[in-house]
Amino acid sequence: MGVYWEALIPLGICFAMTGVTGYGLSFLNRFANDGKKARWNRDLWDRQMMERDLRLTGSLRGQSSNPVAPVGFELSNPWKVEKRIH
Repeated sequence: MGVYWEALIPLGICFAMTGVTGYGLSFLNRFANDGKKARWNRDLWDRQMMERDLRLTGSLRGQSSNPVAPVGFELSNPWKVEKRIH
């Protein structure tokens, strides 16, 4: 008959692996968002501002306080062109 405390070793391994995977997912989430918390409940306005930030800074989470747009920004129009079928 085994000793009851021998069950604590696998339980400790399970807890440790759960903690490692949770920390790893948190790290990857922050890494993907430039070190900031992930955005949630995004509406159309937020998605448009993220697209604008991407065109301005090259990052979805990056923001710029420069009052002058970078060169070439006037050519990166976010409006989508529709294909007309005649």
